[in-house]
Amino acid sequence: MDLKLDDKIALVTGSSRGIGEGIARGLAREGAIVVVHGRSKTNTEEVAHDIVTKGGRAYTVFGDLTKDDEVQRLTDDAQTFGKPVQILINNAGGSGEAEDWTNTRPETWASGYDRNVLAAVRVTTRVLPGMRAAKWGRIINISSMAAMIAPAKRPDYSAAKAAMIAMTASLAKEVAMDGITANTVSPGTIHSDRLDEGFRRVAAGQGLAFEAPWADIEKAVLPMFAQVPMGRVGTLEEVADAIAFLVSPSASYITGANLRLDGGMWPGL
Repeated sequence: MDLKLDDKIALVTGSSRGIGEGIARGLAREGAIVVVHGRSKTNTEEVAHDIVTKGGRAYTVFGDLTKDDEVQRLTDDAQTFGKPVQILINNAGGSGEAEDWTNTRPETWASGYDRNVLAAVRVTTRVLPGMRAAKWGRIINISSMAAMIAPAKRPDYSAAKAAMIAMTASLAKEVAMDGITANTVSPGTIHSDRLDEGFRRVAAGQGLAFEAPWADIEKAVLPMFAQVPMGRVGTLEEVADAIAFLVSPSASYITGANLRLDGGMWPGL
């Protein structure tokens, strides 16, 4: 299926590793010109270079999304080709301290909100005028299943990700007449490098070899972390493919939605 993403400028924040990297690679495979973002110049350039060597098109921007001046600079840099950013994936953020309700601190909540919600707001408000002028745009905010199935630990992270879902619903209504859609994607347990290493450490503590085949690691460790009806974790490619569809012209009537990529974990409707 041709998703008609050729030559679309796509900025993916936090794409120097993990889920963001997977999304950037997936959009590049569909023909988009991907702007890879990160704070580490080395990691960010490595991802962009690898995309290019595989036949894609990519360039890099750098900056801390909690700082207004750096966000302004990187969003300006993202328009190197003289075209506005047409696709924005607000992926940067993540969890911080491993706190729970016995030791959680207000400053942890403030930091997590800044890193997840306000970072997305800073970038969105800077690229939105170009999308409105062009009468076309796609915005995807990456939330988490933790926003809906909140664990006892890291309550600040669950709250911040829930705020992103509400924020997206509001944005979708605001830009609905401008040819712009805004949606949330909430991944569940996804096979990133960080998850792979974490699962292998736990498996090693259970007596499995650290280098055991992934299928053995997954079978032993996944039930300890999440009850996934499909019995496996999701892949980066599956996340990227879902997002590639959502940002395509084929999904032009989908806006304000929250797409759960969880293998059936969600118990509700």
